[in-house]
Amino acid sequence: MEFLVISTLNGLSYGLLLFMLSSGLTLIFSMMGVLNFAHASFYMLGAYIGFTLNSVLGFWLSLLVAPIAAGAIGAVFEKTCLRRVHKFGHVPELLVTFGLSYVVLEMVQLVWGRNAVEFQPPIELQGPAFTLIQHSIDGLSLVLGGVSAEACQSIDTAVQIVCSPFPATRAFMMAIAIGMMLGLWLLLTKTRVGLVIQAALTHPEMVEALGHNVPRVFMSVFGVGTALAGLAGVIGGSTFVTEPAMAATVGSVIFVVVVVGGMGSLAGAFLASLIIGIVQTFAVALDYSALSMLQSLGMTLSNTSKENALLNLTISQIAPILPYLLLVLVLIFRPRGLLGKRET
Repeated sequence: MEFLVISTLNGLSYGLLLFMLSSGLTLIFSMMGVLNFAHASFYMLGAYIGFTLNSVLGFWLSLLVAPIAAGAIGAVFEKTCLRRVHKFGHVPELLVTFGLSYVVLEMVQLVWGRNAVEFQPPIELQGPAFTLIQHSIDGLSLVLGGVSAEACQSIDTAVQIVCSPFPATRAFMMAIAIGMMLGLWLLLTKTRVGLVIQAALTHPEMVEALGHNVPRVFMSVFGVGTALAGLAGVIGGSTFVTEPAMAATVGSVIFVVVVVGGMGSLAGAFLASLIIGIVQTFAVALDYSALSMLQSLGMTLSNTSKENALLNLTISQIAPILPYLLLVLVLIFRPRGLLGKRET
């Protein structure tokens, strides 16, 4: 039971991090029709800016300033580069954002180096948010914060006690992601700003006739989308690792999330993020192979079968490709995505 709860929470936290990334990408695509290949680079940029500001302003102020800086960089890029190629169609947009991803990567390596930097979370987030205690007699219990080593040791050898702490950084990540989801939903559906943004996509001439600056609206949307990526970078960088390869690590996965959820669907991105996060987490945690499963069922196998590479392949080894297998299945059976409304 303890394994199930902790693995589920880890999967949800990873999935919510993917949503923090994919929400900005989904927002940009749904409002502007631009598939930003450099979106993961803004995630990395937010992490490095947050790391630099952390030593000067502290973590909490850097959590606010770093996303604003990433959003400002994104807004300037949209105004100076992306807007100029927008009239030529989607291919030039893809190429210019693809080129930006390499520019950002090289700049990061020039400024901060090729090695990982030590981006520590604040003292308030160091340690566990709560600890699950699995007692062989009393069952499962939850204690806020950490517990002493003595509490996890049993005097009686017949009694087993397993303590599983859940990091406060992951709990904080989950809270921020859920708050981001609610904030975006309220902004787009309950405010005048959201109505103007949605109308600018489908009826730009009418919106401009009503006195709104449509190019400025698109620049603001792109800036907000990249700011969300920067926010995810600060949290993800302090929770996991801040290194030049962090953009490549999540870059392809967030595109899988956007396509599986449905292009332009914020709710679909949220659902797909949770599915992929939970599936990958449980796949990594379950270190079973087809051979071990067959043997556990009592089947007798030959030596040739025992040496078969496919039978010895564990679930944890194929975990990295599971999101892409899910992508293939979704494209075959539901091309528009889980909650997508636009045909792709």
